[in-house]
Parts: sequence; C-alpha cells; structure tokens
Amino acid sequence: MSEETIQLELNDAGVAPGLPMPTDPRDRVQDVPYRPVEFRDDDLPAALERCAGWLRQAQQWLGEPVDVLAVHLDYDDRDGFPYYDLKILCNEEDLAGVPLALRERGESVSS
Repeated sequence: MSEETIQLELNDAGVAPGLPMPTDPRDRVQDVPYRPVEFRDDDLPAALERCAGWLRQAQQWLGEPVDVLAVHLDYDDRDGFPYYDLKILCNEEDLAGVPLALRERGESVSS
C-alpha cells in the first residue's frame, strides 16, 4: 500500500479557506486539538441558533455532515464577558476540507 500526500490549502486559522466561519465577533474556530468552534452569548438560545446555522453552512460546504465529537457548555461569570460559552469539538480533517480534497481526487470518503 502506498501513501500519498494530499496538499491542503489552509488559512491562518489552520482551516480550509472555503469553510464558513462563524459570523458573530464573539464566535470563533479555536486551535487544535479537535478544533473547537465556540459560540458565546448571554442568551443561550441565540448561541445555539448561531451554532446550528454554522453547522448547516459547514455541512453544505463540506458536502456531508461535519463530525462533531462533543458538545461542551460552560459559563463565564466575569463582568464584561458573555455568560454562555458553547463549544462543539469538530474533526479537524473536516474543517481542513479533507473530504473535499479526496472527492476532487476521485477517492472515496469513508468515516
């Protein structure tokens, strides 16, 4: 079996440039491991809605469901910070666009 290297174009955040990024300035894709995507808000339903919207956009871009390994909900009770901190831990290969690169090469993608 030979191993071939797949060249991926990644941006400064270490994810594929085409990956939809969270739009609210309080939200972000964090560093490895697991690439947490963070949604912060004083209103938990609003954070959950932004998370769901981002997942839909990312799934549409990726062409398959994003592997979400865990969901973590915490709070930050410091003054001046959003109270809720919702993080979804995502497969870093998905956020780097590996399934897209494999499809472009005509290889099958398996989970």
